[in-house]
Amino acid sequence: QDIIPQPLLEQYLSMTDPARAQTVDTEIAKHCAYSLPGVALTLGRQNWHCLKDTYETLASDVQWKVRRTLAFSIHELAVILGDQLTAADLVPIFNGFLKDLDEVRIGVLKHLYDFLKLLHADKRREYLYQLQEFVVTDNSRNWRFRYELAEQLILILELYNPNDVYDYLRHIALTLCSDKVSEVRWISFKLVGAILQKFYANNANALGLNFINELVVRFRHCSKWVGRQAFAFICQVG
Repeated sequence: QDIIPQPLLEQYLSMTDPARAQTVDTEIAKHCAYSLPGVALTLGRQNWHCLKDTYETLASDVQWKVRRTLAFSIHELAVILGDQLTAADLVPIFNGFLKDLDEVRIGVLKHLYDFLKLLHADKRREYLYQLQEFVVTDNSRNWRFRYELAEQLILILELYNPNDVYDYLRHIALTLCSDKVSEVRWISFKLVGAILQKFYANNANALGLNFINELVVRFRHCSKWVGRQAFAFICQVG
């Protein structure tokens, strides 16, 4: 490449050297991770090979703050690299982040829609099985994680057909509607309303009716008042 002076690029790439963390700055790898999308944009996708090894090194860094920084920007890097390089080089790292600590997972969760929409439909469909894993967190008191999931699912609905929504996303929505935290329940009622709109907008009336019947059984006839209240709010949203 002849876009960035080679000594400057080599200086940047050396920021992942553990020795530099001891002599220059303990958080130098984090700074390197933060700047990587900007460097990738400057170099262009044709020069991604210059950064690929450095990116993989950062993605497996022992410090979760470094991995978290990459997780928050992986959707931006995907736009820069395009679908082919994303599928080849970013998807495996993205999959690793999905199984990481909550502090790292929240990075991919906050921009889940932005990343998934860049993938081909067949590749995107593979994540249907994994979305429900976001309901489980390292710390159950981390309710903002579940709130973020509900918000992302409202956006993600457009990426999948009604049958996939019914088979996979519906279960997650019902689980979130019964969450212990009211903030999570409120956003989940909006998600349920969006799912019903998805069904009827796509003439999937049978799926919509089945879902409504399920909501009636689960919430309208619930023995606890909070369940009946949920049904009232779902009707209001719908």
